[in-house]
Amino acid sequence: MGIGAVRVPGWEAQPDVWLVIAGLAAGYWIAVVRLGPRFATPGRPVVTRFQVTCWVLGVLTTWLASDWPVHTVAEEMSYSVHMVQHLLITMVAVPLLMLGTPAWLARWLLHPPSRTFRAVRFLSKFLPALVVFNVVLVLTHWPALVNASLENALLHFLVHVLLFVSSIIVWMPVLSPLPEIPRLATPVRVAYLFLQSVVPTVPASFLTFGSDPLYSFYEGLPHLWGLSTLEDQQVAGLIMKIGAGMLLWALITVFFFRWAADEERRQRPQLRRELDQELAKMGISG
Repeated sequence: MGIGAVRVPGWEAQPDVWLVIAGLAAGYWIAVVRLGPRFATPGRPVVTRFQVTCWVLGVLTTWLASDWPVHTVAEEMSYSVHMVQHLLITMVAVPLLMLGTPAWLARWLLHPPSRTFRAVRFLSKFLPALVVFNVVLVLTHWPALVNASLENALLHFLVHVLLFVSSIIVWMPVLSPLPEIPRLATPVRVAYLFLQSVVPTVPASFLTFGSDPLYSFYEGLPHLWGLSTLEDQQVAGLIMKIGAGMLLWALITVFFFRWAADEERRQRPQLRRELDQELAKMGISG
């Protein structure tokens, strides 16, 4: 398989990836069939079609980001593809999996009021979640850690686990399936997402406007489309800034207009009453 003047490495078996994907798929099915009837709210469906669709799409996105060719190219050729891989996991797969998780399943996994539940509830608040986001963002783009993880398969796997788990925390204030860990009010949610869209521009700027490659691991490796190591890094910065920004601003737009529509519907009866009162004062029937 070739792209431009560079040949993409041939297919490689990824049994660890297949095991994780099989676990996500089979675990969900077993939970819905075995646990759902016991723990779901009586009178409500164990799981909705929307939730199943989101879970399936989340699993498929995780598979796409973790298997050949994305994973192989990210590890052996291109930091820009590495960036795409991370965005797929943190910005697409995790939100979809959370949307696919019914409240009873999240409650069963966290076992409130366990220590795990209390920790997740604390970290899922506005400021703690922002801190988690910033710390993980800095760590996962730190040259020393990136270079070391690319040279060590176990460390690379642990970095992906960190990305996955921290993304759950980061998205909890927006997409929490649990009433016990409530989502932020819509205006606050919009502000939260806005800050999430601003923060990545800092490391993205270092990648895009840097004059030297930050990640020595990729120096001397073949890159897609004949790019140099520095150019590949600059593309990664643009992907991080534009790709993540577009996804977050799309969500901001959806939440804002939905909130505006809800506010209009909520205020409509009051406005109608005030109009009727004014018409009555003028001797005009409504």
